Amino acid sequence: MTMPRDLQAETSDEDLLALYALGDPAAARALTQRLVPRVLGYAARLLGGDRAEAEDVAQEAMLRLWRAAPGWRPGEAQVSTWLYRVVTNLVTDRHRARRRRGGGALGLDEAPEVADAAPGAVAQLIEGDRLDALGRALAALPDRQREAVVLRHLEGLSNPEIAQVMGIGVEAVESLTARGKRALAASLQGQREELGYEGR
Repeated sequence: MTMPRDLQAETSDEDLLALYALGDPAAARALTQRLVPRVLGYAARLLGGDRAEAEDVAQEAMLRLWRAAPGWRPGEAQVSTWLYRVVTNLVTDRHRARRRRGGGALGLDEAPEVADAAPGAVAQLIEGDRLDALGRALAALPDRQREAVVLRHLEGLSNPEIAQVMGIGVEAVESLTARGKRALAASLQGQREELGYEGR
């Protein structure tokens, strides 16, 4: 049984996962195209922009989703929320392993790839500097604050969804998000002029 392409966009994540569990390859492709960019971006933000490591995490998270598909119980959790939680746990495990190996110092093979700063308009350079500054400020936050801030303000999840992803209460999410935002503002405050925000 293969689902027509025009119906794939209208089908929920849960229904696509159920169809995949029944052997529908089109459902797997549609769900992959829908979810992988989101979890890849989320993982990259939590990992300080390390694209290669984020790809590994996203791949492992999707493999776990495919393994869970046959036993998926509709209504227990949203597929996307479940997947964000898996990514969060995988990233947390990587952070712990890195700390055990030596306090977080990266070797040459583990260093994130430097973004290609292709020559272009001044505005593109300024925007790149702003994104880099945000990435550095996010990376400096404690893990749980970074997760809450990224899920709320970059991924657009609601506080109850974040609570489900992180396995904490809504009040804890609000606290983590507020502390993270304050820490980001303080970290970026001294760079306003350098990043082209003077007078704003």
